[in-house]
Amino acid sequence: MTTEPADPPSARGTLSREKVVRTAVAMADASGGKVPSTRKLAEQLGVQAMALYHHFRNKDALLDGMVDLVFAEVELPAEGDDWKTAMRRRAASMREALVRHPWAIALMDSRANAGMATLRHHNAVIGCLRAQGFAVAGAAHAFSLLDAYIYGFVLQELALPFESPGDLQEVAAPILEQAAAEGFPHLAELAVEHALKPGYDYADEFWIGLDLILDGLEQRRGTWT
Repeated sequence: MTTEPADPPSARGTLSREKVVRTAVAMADASGGKVPSTRKLAEQLGVQAMALYHHFRNKDALLDGMVDLVFAEVELPAEGDDWKTAMRRRAASMREALVRHPWAIALMDSRANAGMATLRHHNAVIGCLRAQGFAVAGAAHAFSLLDAYIYGFVLQELALPFESPGDLQEVAAPILEQAAAEGFPHLAELAVEHALKPGYDYADEFWIGLDLILDGLEQRRGTWT
């Protein structure tokens, strides 16, 4: 009968729940979004796979921890903050976290066993909205709408085939040529008169859309009971 060699004392002594989670997050980031297998994570940590089960009973528990770590990076509303200012800061912070960890978008709201950072985050957002005039239903509507916008924008932003104005010029050239040849004047107009103007940054669209949503919530918050 053969058994796996035991982990060296140095590896067992330095392994912690936080170290396992942070390593898993770093590996997912580095791989372009693929959550590491238990075997590969153990190899990266220099331990046997069984050692991980002292901290996480299964892969789902590890995913819970990874998502919780991402939520911990998001700025929370402070007590007494103006709700629009707080939601704007929180949206910016959430977007930055999701750009750092794009694998997390599909997992953020899928966990049945939320961690403390996740619960703290949700409670703070709801509390801020409730404290400043949103009914329970209104807070739910606002929370859902804001997250749908943030998650969706980041997915679109990460999928774009350009990162800089120079890249955009290269991408737009064949599109403009085709638009002229096939008779799509509105597409050509948008590219020339907007996207290809000096100083254009697609990231600005995030703030424009966010302010439209916040203004709309301001108008409707008194109508939800």
